[in-house]
Amino acid sequence: MDSDECMSKVKGGHHILEGQLQLLCEYVKGILIEESNVQPVNSPVTVCGDIHGQFHDLMKLFQTAGQACIPNLDKHLYIIPFQHYITSGNHESRQLTQVYEFYDECQRKYGNANAWRYCTDVFDYLALSAIIDGTVLCVHGGLSPDIRTIDQIRIIERNCEIPHEGPFCDLMWSDPEDIEIWAAVHVEQFNHVNNLDLVCRAHQLVQEGLKYMFQDKGLVTVWSAPNYCYRCGNVASILSFNENMEREVKFFTETEENNKMSGPRSGVPYFL
Repeated sequence: MDSDECMSKVKGGHHILEGQLQLLCEYVKGILIEESNVQPVNSPVTVCGDIHGQFHDLMKLFQTAGQACIPNLDKHLYIIPFQHYITSGNHESRQLTQVYEFYDECQRKYGNANAWRYCTDVFDYLALSAIIDGTVLCVHGGLSPDIRTIDQIRIIERNCEIPHEGPFCDLMWSDPEDIEIWAAVHVEQFNHVNNLDLVCRAHQLVQEGLKYMFQDKGLVTVWSAPNYCYRCGNVASILSFNENMEREVKFFTETEENNKMSGPRSGVPYFL
């Protein structure tokens, strides 16, 4: 498979051939299977939140980040110092991708469900979280009442569909204050027990792009899909850490291409 050819096709707004997609997904699975549930990442690095399939805005995100970025999938938190580390989000699920149009789009563009199967098989291999220099935990949704230590995340069986309850589910779906573990005092306790400075998460739209959820700033929500679903009017952000773990927030707005896509839409396509 010619990776440069595939990249050129995608950047040009075309989907790659089914056989190429199958080979690509098998290659990606071979990489992801070697990664931990809590993938260690070194600074400098940039953390990104949900991108929700907004392709042109993703390209702008990479330009904004420069050489260092973690996307959080969920249609998707990530990292790039010449590398990308991708963690799972709640939409990396066979069930949800049938509800939110990915399945239908694969059927339209490939004429069958094989592309959907190749991609959703990859979802089973995605890391559940990442940890930067041992002090910043990145996860899509958030904490769980069943998880007190990071080591408990490391032993979760991830090679499966996201369950409807339990710690794996909570890591993908939970929001601050939705469950008892998510009060400010519980975040403070979790960070203390695990020697963390910060928990980075995504999952919730924040109009300002980035929001520290509690007064002690031990938890931050990063949102990286500008004008979400082409109608919400929000800005997007990425959160960068330099070699000394000093933080810099960069904000960006939607691209001209995505601005033209405003108006009523039934969903956000995964493929262009």
